[in-house]
Amino acid sequence: MKGDLGVNILEIKNLVRKFDNVIAVDNISFNIKEGEIYGLLGPNGAGKSTAINMICGLLTPNSGTITILGEDINKNSKNIRYNIGVVPQDIAIYDDLTAYENVAFFGSLYNIRGKELKQRSEEALEFVGLKDRAKELPSKFSGGMKRRLNIACALVHRPKLMIMDEPTVGIDPQSRNHILDSIKKLNKMGCTIIYTSHYMEEVESICTRIGIIDNGKLIIEGTKEELKQNNLETSSILITVNSVNEVNVDEIEKINGVLKVAIDKNTVIINTNTRINNLDQIIVYFNQNHIHINNLENKGMDLETVFLNLTGRNLRD
Repeated sequence: MKGDLGVNILEIKNLVRKFDNVIAVDNISFNIKEGEIYGLLGPNGAGKSTAINMICGLLTPNSGTITILGEDINKNSKNIRYNIGVVPQDIAIYDDLTAYENVAFFGSLYNIRGKELKQRSEEALEFVGLKDRAKELPSKFSGGMKRRLNIACALVHRPKLMIMDEPTVGIDPQSRNHILDSIKKLNKMGCTIIYTSHYMEEVESICTRIGIIDNGKLIIEGTKEELKQNNLETSSILITVNSVNEVNVDEIEKINGVLKVAIDKNTVIINTNTRINNLDQIIVYFNQNHIHINNLENKGMDLETVFLNLTGRNLRD
């Protein structure tokens, strides 16, 4: 039965992880309640994967604590791991085992045996829509089917917390929709989910709460509505040019109402106060400096705009 969103299934306090002199995760703290689908987002290199690896127990923090189901992961990691399922970004299945054998193998790692293992393996395959392909080798599967098999392997032991690291990357829309529907169904069955993705429309569709990491720090978290409400007075103007070499960020930031300017490849991202009409002044700057504008987009307030405003980058970059 689904949780009442009252009990913390995951608590992270003052988590720090360094690699030599680089701080990959910088003193982050957040909680995830039972029954949530928590979207953990961040640009490439933001520290998201490092945080995920520490939650999974693959990396040890330099400082801070991770508590799952009320237990410190460093003190009782074996028991905790029995209650965690992980769907990695890189597909982790064996091509020389059938779909059923793959799921059964991963189930056996959690000491599931005999009739129970057979039943759970069949249920997991049915859940992801692959029961009729149980005897086939994954080498015959499409990318989407391999992703679904990956999920079956992660849920066969019925974890209470599922970590899904970009489970829909590189697959067709039909397979993506199937996986998203499966995630919603899994959540309704009582599983709490941490979800990472580079597709903002997926996050909008399934996540109950969202945290954004950048430069190793958790810069904001909340529901979709809360994140949008906090950014109502800002919008993003995206200007694509042939070359950004002549763009002077400091000069653009002097324009009245401009809050922050970032450059992402050949796009100039200008965060501006929506109460101040300064688009004409921004265009004048580009014209006066003989910088040809290939495309201009004034984005409305959605999660993608919030992400742009906070990080200066697109989620997929």
